[in-house]
Amino acid sequence: MSALAVTALATGCQNGIGSDEKIIEKPDVQVVNGEITPEVLEAFGRVGEAVASPDGKKIAFTVAYEDIASDKSNAEIYLMNVDGSGQRRVTRTAGSEANIQWIENGQKIAFVGTCPETKDRQIYVMGADGRGIRKITNIPGGVLCFKFAPDSKNLVYAANVKPYSKNEDLLKDLPLTSGRIVDDLMYKHWDEWVTEIPHPFVARYEGDYITKGTDILEGTAYESPMKPFGGPESFAWTADSRQLVYTCRKQTGMNYAFSTDSNLYLYDLASAKTTECLTDKSNTAYEAGEGYDTNPVFSPDGTQLAWMSMKTAKYESDQNRLLIMDMKTRKVRNITAETGWDYSVEGLSWAPDGKSIVINAYYQGTQPIFRVDLANPSFVQITPQSKDGDKAGDWDYVGVQALSGGKALALRHSMSRPNEVCTVSGGKTTDITEINKELLSKLRLGNVEKKIIPTKDGYDMTTWVVYPPDFDPNKKYPAILYCQGGPQQAVSQMWSYRWNFQIMASHGYIVICPNRHGLPGFGTEWNAQISGDYGGMNMRDYLSAVDEMKKEPYIDGDHIGAIGASYGGFSVYWLAGHHEGRFAALVAHAGIFNIEAQYLETEEMWFADYDIGGPYWDKNNETAQRTYANSPHRFVQDWTAPMLITVGELDYRILASQGMMAFNAAKMNGLEAEMLVFPDENHWVLKPQNAILWQRVFFRFLDKYLKQGPGTKGLKTPAAAAAPDTAAVATQTPEKK
Repeated sequence: MSALAVTALATGCQNGIGSDEKIIEKPDVQVVNGEITPEVLEAFGRVGEAVASPDGKKIAFTVAYEDIASDKSNAEIYLMNVDGSGQRRVTRTAGSEANIQWIENGQKIAFVGTCPETKDRQIYVMGADGRGIRKITNIPGGVLCFKFAPDSKNLVYAANVKPYSKNEDLLKDLPLTSGRIVDDLMYKHWDEWVTEIPHPFVARYEGDYITKGTDILEGTAYESPMKPFGGPESFAWTADSRQLVYTCRKQTGMNYAFSTDSNLYLYDLASAKTTECLTDKSNTAYEAGEGYDTNPVFSPDGTQLAWMSMKTAKYESDQNRLLIMDMKTRKVRNITAETGWDYSVEGLSWAPDGKSIVINAYYQGTQPIFRVDLANPSFVQITPQSKDGDKAGDWDYVGVQALSGGKALALRHSMSRPNEVCTVSGGKTTDITEINKELLSKLRLGNVEKKIIPTKDGYDMTTWVVYPPDFDPNKKYPAILYCQGGPQQAVSQMWSYRWNFQIMASHGYIVICPNRHGLPGFGTEWNAQISGDYGGMNMRDYLSAVDEMKKEPYIDGDHIGAIGASYGGFSVYWLAGHHEGRFAALVAHAGIFNIEAQYLETEEMWFADYDIGGPYWDKNNETAQRTYANSPHRFVQDWTAPMLITVGELDYRILASQGMMAFNAAKMNGLEAEMLVFPDENHWVLKPQNAILWQRVFFRFLDKYLKQGPGTKGLKTPAAAAAPDTAAVATQTPEKK
């Protein structure tokens, strides 16, 4: 493959996006003895979206790099041929580019970039060769995302608007007040106080600029795209470019906070700008339900609309079904039900001939690609499968796009490598970028092995085990149990820049990663089991995984730690009071410590209400009362192992106070404990220097207790009675669904 060339750009906000700011480039990182350090982890190129041109011959994609010194990151756009040849960089800016879309039948490329003068995000257009970049919008406050119609004349863009406030009279002569008047729920979300909401605007593209946009939700407080992560996948244009489908949950305040009932709405540009709800729950043609309807995508000829739909109200991890609507008759096909497929769609793309759809989905511990031929539907895996001990199928595929000739474009990663762009054809996958090949060639990576571990209720649990580089089975190694968050988030062939299993293995640890009850990829029953069962079956799975691995002679059974974030942090806190001497050190990030407090503190109330089972004051609610009885804060007297707690103060999903309570409880009970607090991070740790500090503290703590410390033999004696054994835990677990 050719070296990446750079196309020069004009400077200035109006005709280009150059500036005098420092441009973040590929870092020069030192690798010593092949070890993955926090600095090495930050040096990987982060391959983002990859989008094929309409003729399938060219691909535009992004690569981002982190700069530790400036504590920033930057994504640039690259172009290449579909076989990976001719790779070259076409933007060179101090602000990231994203939301790539080919327009004018592939003659131009549109994207969102940062204007160096105003520092906001605007839409830019350039030629298919990456030249002639110019800004076409000047939207106050910037553009969040956009999508052009097939005619490349109409477009929809999302921008923030300020909702109406009935308190304006109180505030008009107090410009310096910091007070916020709150009179309803959902006043904050993810990591921000909700002072603005995203609305979709429809406009015309006139070649050099766009016309003034029409706010199609004007006068409402509804969101589209939906916070906090909605983007251009929220929109779909009809083939004639006259109608737009958008995703929206048309509720506000307390109703919004307790609902996952989003719908798809059809907005007609020509017919008096009318709006029709396509997924009205009164539609008896299919089981519409009151869950999420998302990701609308029209067939190439516009006659059919495919989307992803959940049925159950408040259950944000419900099965995502593949549905298709005939736009003439409004008849809906439930492809998932037709085929009896028991898994959940994660993304979808129509084939250019409109006869099939490709999707990616979690399946038995990985995330492969499937094709669904619509004439006689069935989900057929088109990516390689692991056979006879090989690892051809040990990959996750994301960002899937169907190409002609039965091919597909995607990004793929594994526990041993970050994303690269690839094509899939004839059951074979070919990487067409090698952004991180050079850096990976300098590293010593650990082997990743799939183990099947029996659970207490008679199931086989897929467990990934990552071994240190140069693993010697005749030696003993400390081990780490990884507890997944979500709580229904897959442990597939994931690559993380924080919970990275290869950096843990590089530090001399064996990493145990169970796909416990309540994770996707093993059928809807397995996935649903965890709801209303916090502290139940899935915790027994963790103990089973540890007990099974301790049978191996190379595991140092006295030096095993447990780590996790979010629900994984809850798991660590719960295990702290029930592990019966299994763990010598514990690390919890952004975890739930007190479930009663969590029920009232979190912002997305639908999740807490469904997953926990209901409010703690409902004494007749058996599921809820069992959940609260298993809250980790009730077992602090049985904590014995040293604990590291990390939190972000901008985390409104699980407040930092949860971790602070846990830290205080640990210290008050005489435990060795540390806490790392980030005032400027949310549920995640995103800034480069914060990420490096997190890794340094993480390994310093684990090394102290799992490599140097006395292990489980030196644990503090519980202040109260011994923790319940697995039989006692079983009595707190509901029957299998």
